Amino acid sequence: MVTDVISKNQTKPANGRPPGMKESTGTRVFGAANAVFLVVLCVGMLYPFITVLAQSFSSPGAINAGQVSFWPVGFNVDTYGAVMSNEMFWRNYGNSVLYTAVGTTIAMVLTTTYAYVLSKKHLKGRKALIGIAVFTMFFNGGLVPNYVLISSLGMKNTMWAIVLPGAISVFNLLVMKSFFESLPKDLEEAAQIDGLGWYGIFGRIVLPLSKAVIATMVLFYSVAYWNDWFAAFLYLDKSELFPVTLFLRNLIAGASTTASEGAAAAGTTTALVSSNIQAVTMILTVIPILCVYPFVQRYFVSGVMLGSVKG
Repeated sequence: MVTDVISKNQTKPANGRPPGMKESTGTRVFGAANAVFLVVLCVGMLYPFITVLAQSFSSPGAINAGQVSFWPVGFNVDTYGAVMSNEMFWRNYGNSVLYTAVGTTIAMVLTTTYAYVLSKKHLKGRKALIGIAVFTMFFNGGLVPNYVLISSLGMKNTMWAIVLPGAISVFNLLVMKSFFESLPKDLEEAAQIDGLGWYGIFGRIVLPLSKAVIATMVLFYSVAYWNDWFAAFLYLDKSELFPVTLFLRNLIAGASTTASEGAAAAGTTTALVSSNIQAVTMILTVIPILCVYPFVQRYFVSGVMLGSVKG
């Protein structure tokens, strides 16, 4: 009987239809409509980025006249030189790299260890720990109490005001908990028989089997830290400590000295700052995420789906 089932599964076509059966009209219509919808959605999502990319290589006059859409008008690379020669931009850029690296490392250590503990159903007080985590998803102290707390802890104008408050995302925590719960229990039992303790099991058995979900969480945390500017806006007063996203925010808002610094570095007018420098800074800001994402994208779907089997 087992042989018959295996042979049937081996001869079953990949599309799920018996041999010789034609695809129905409804299926073809649905496939075509689905393809058109996805293409339109893709174009809609890429259009803003392509427009900004074209503006970064266009002349200020063409941008101000609204002539730039998908292709640069009045090709110009002087603004890239102006921004890349700005010392403050690169200092803020380095700050973003540092904050993202440190914050993601701390977040992953705390999230993986906390999720692994919560995945053990025999743990006393497990429900209380889960309840504490879930509670923070819906309630928080508010903006003013958080600011007072960070200031009273002496973390204002330090890196820790950026990396510590968001060190554990409850959503990521619950996804990892569900993933750890889906791992075979026999592996841990066999490791215990071989003499491994809980730390050994976690480091030598669980983590190597969790590459997909770990890569997904690293992507989530790194993007969140890289894009975050509001925490720096609240807790950092010194421009040399700003992340590059706050540098960009100040350029767009036109309420920071970074805009005048960019103009001074370029030796150009404010029109150049208000048009080209914003687009150039946006492109330079998203480059790290665009470079990292392709390497972890293959883990993205499998990591989230495996972590959502149970919950």
